[in-house]
Amino acid sequence: MSGTEGKQQLLHLVFGGELTKLGGTEFRDLDALDIVGIYPDYQSASTAWKAKAQASVDNAHMRYFVVHLHRLLDPQSKADA
Repeated sequence: MSGTEGKQQLLHLVFGGELTKLGGTEFRDLDALDIVGIYPDYQSASTAWKAKAQASVDNAHMRYFVVHLHRLLDPQSKADA
């Protein structure tokens, strides 16, 4: 549990890919999605998201997202993160 002792685990997924049109959420090629990783809290997921988003700034169609997996795994939970 390196670095997560005492903290509630709230899993987040960071992924991205090239969109078919600006402002949408449909990906051009699902096989080319970049699965960055799963993180134990929003702060570390946000750091990973920011690094990937900044690295792809030259491609306007490239977008990265943070998915709150903990909300999907436990939809009744009232956890804010």
